[in-house]
Amino acid sequence: MYFEFHWADSVLEKLDARDLVAEETEAIVCHPVRTDVSTSTGRPVAFGWVADGRYVIVVYEPLDSVTVQVITAYAVPEPRA
Repeated sequence: MYFEFHWADSVLEKLDARDLVAEETEAIVCHPVRTDVSTSTGRPVAFGWVADGRYVIVVYEPLDSVTVQVITAYAVPEPRA
């Protein structure tokens, strides 16, 4: 999948505080291991691993058919097999 990303400074600051970078979250959204819908917000979510081995959820908002805005991202427990 290919998306253009719209970044808010506040989101980039949140990612930095969680030792994540925009490129990692973009890669997860474009090539997710798993996708779902957030039970709390109804927004789409994508899951994947970052280079240091953390399993991360990315919550995002589609702005149009090719543009998304990342809302937040953070490490979560790995799924059990």
